[in-house]
Amino acid sequence: MSPLFRVALDTPLRRLFDYTTPVAGGAAPQVGARVRVPFGRRTLVGIVLGTAEESAVPAERLKPILEILDPRPVLSPDVVELLAWASQYYQHPIGEVAMAALPRALRLGAAAARRSESWQATAEGREAAAVGEPRRAPRQQALLARIAQLGPCPAEVLDRDGEWRTAARALRARGWVEQRELDVAEAVAVSAAPNDPAPQLLAGQADAVERISASLGRYDAFVLQGITGSGKTEVYLHVIERVLRAGRRALVLVPEIGLTPQLVQRFHARLGVPPAVLHSGLTDAERLQAWRAAWQGTAAIVLGTRSAVFAPVPDLGLIVVDEEHDASFKQHEGGWHYSARDLAVLRAHHAGVPVVLGSATPSLETLHNAGTARYTHLRLTERAGAATPPQLKLIDLRSHAVRTGISTPAVLAISKHLAAGDQVLVYLNRRGYAPTLLCTACGWIAPCRECDARMTVHLAHQRLRCHHCGADSPLPAACPQCGYPVRPVGAGTERIEQTLQELFPQAPIARLDRDVVRRRDDMEEIMRRVAGGEARILVGTQMVTKGHDFPNVTLVVVLNADQGLFSSDFRASERLAQTIVQVAGRAGRGSRPGEVLIQTEFPDHPLLRQLLAEGYDGFAQVALEERAQAHWPPFSRLAALRDSARTPQAALLFLREARALAGEAADVRLLGPVPAAMARRAGRHHAQLLIESPDRTRLQAFLTEWLPQVEALKSARAVRWSLDVDPQELF
Repeated sequence: MSPLFRVALDTPLRRLFDYTTPVAGGAAPQVGARVRVPFGRRTLVGIVLGTAEESAVPAERLKPILEILDPRPVLSPDVVELLAWASQYYQHPIGEVAMAALPRALRLGAAAARRSESWQATAEGREAAAVGEPRRAPRQQALLARIAQLGPCPAEVLDRDGEWRTAARALRARGWVEQRELDVAEAVAVSAAPNDPAPQLLAGQADAVERISASLGRYDAFVLQGITGSGKTEVYLHVIERVLRAGRRALVLVPEIGLTPQLVQRFHARLGVPPAVLHSGLTDAERLQAWRAAWQGTAAIVLGTRSAVFAPVPDLGLIVVDEEHDASFKQHEGGWHYSARDLAVLRAHHAGVPVVLGSATPSLETLHNAGTARYTHLRLTERAGAATPPQLKLIDLRSHAVRTGISTPAVLAISKHLAAGDQVLVYLNRRGYAPTLLCTACGWIAPCRECDARMTVHLAHQRLRCHHCGADSPLPAACPQCGYPVRPVGAGTERIEQTLQELFPQAPIARLDRDVVRRRDDMEEIMRRVAGGEARILVGTQMVTKGHDFPNVTLVVVLNADQGLFSSDFRASERLAQTIVQVAGRAGRGSRPGEVLIQTEFPDHPLLRQLLAEGYDGFAQVALEERAQAHWPPFSRLAALRDSARTPQAALLFLREARALAGEAADVRLLGPVPAAMARRAGRHHAQLLIESPDRTRLQAFLTEWLPQVEALKSARAVRWSLDVDPQELF
């Protein structure tokens, strides 16, 4: 009996589907190739993930594959292995997992290889051309004569003569010409051709390069922890150059789309090869083009955000995850909540190559792995060039006058640094003009009708907007309840920008947040203004912390360091510490010393005091001890079953029934269910159930047995639910 082919389809069913060999030609697809198959009344594109000798489906019900789309697999063996593991670990349907590894155009059936269209004359066409046919159609006659003379003629050549396709279609209808599409072979040998000279490495950088390079050709995991401005990117570049010289390729993951332009430019200038770039900001056509460059071997470096972890990289030699601590490496939307950082480590293991996790503030899980010798810990303790670490100071907001969120000491410091010809960065992780619109007469606060949240004031557009569900309404001039005037309360980046313009009218200001970065080129334009000195003050949200290099910034002001100090999420203090250290690291990266002012109403809080006294390492050590005592990750394993429904009762009912199915599982503890911290979002009520275990294997065994029962619940059909293994946010 011919082997059966196990095909992954983009459906929520947790299984592969068996198909027989295609009838036409009897060819067999390879594992990792796409095929077109019948599925009920539809025809779907799937991926062959394996073969089998027999099936649970009766032989008479098995259907043949309709078409093999790829003579060469689009998924390499190591990626197929990675996807199979990910589907099992994250408890998500294999079809949805496998198809998520491909660009949308490929999921819809587009050709994997770039194809070249050509036209050639048939035997009958050559005979007709020889006698001057077709005599009554001069355009067809001229086109046929040219195609017959040139042989296979590329469409690009015919395009030079103007419109020709109408005549070509008429000739094809007569059987005199035929159209063909051929795969364009683009694979090229990898080589490094450096353009810009490499700077002299510091001792710590040189040691890191040598230790990572010594592991090329085998798996090893490195944590490259360097203080901000210590030159982690230089370490990446030196190691990648050695990888390219060995004829292999590199995969580099970054957390934000905004980082890619400057990195692409830097990589290209230093290594002489342009990276293929993959991120969600590309059009489908651009993403397909970049994917093809990687798959066909024309790209020696693939650089991208989260989903690039699945990119095809032939002869993979190295994986780098920059800013590995960043929460954006975890997929939060949709049903499949994977961690690109963790999958990058696993992919490196499957491919037998080293992986480098770089950060000034590594996650506590990564530091724990380094502490238990699963990862090799490399440290960079010096700033590159003549730069020195900035000085951090706390400003007690209880003791100083404040103007729209900016204290008097901060205003004086900004004035001093501007007078010295330097640049200033003001950080506030709250966009918009103000977080609240208040009526001082009756106490009305502008609410979101769809969420348990307040509407944010966007004064420039005269709008109220919800940052959770996207609800939008005009900004009222008076209170809708009592008719008295309303006023914005609190400050966002828009209001801080306005205040700074009033305080420093001679200093041009740039703002960097999601409200001003709308188009693809907006980020680059803002970076250009700051780098060129055109903007003297930069006001920004979390976006300014993502690895940007501002050599002329000597002062950083953190306006509100108290967000996260008293959160119910056990990861909140870790995120706050990382944010403060990262944003502080933007100061003093050039030759002039840097200063960081942190405004707070809790200057005696242990976290802030510890950061100032012992830095991130001191904070991390204490935080890991607290996690161990509380049995939170990385000293236990978590999963979160989350749902949303039209009523709070329905949301909690499903989770209660799911918990009842669990019974008394050994070494597994279920916590909840409880409503989410913001229970109502976008008109739906959200709740969650936590599953905790000290052992990963035990948790996985429990989930594998429990989830099919949960899916079968009648109440499951009344809610939208998903499972998040290793959740990074508890809400």
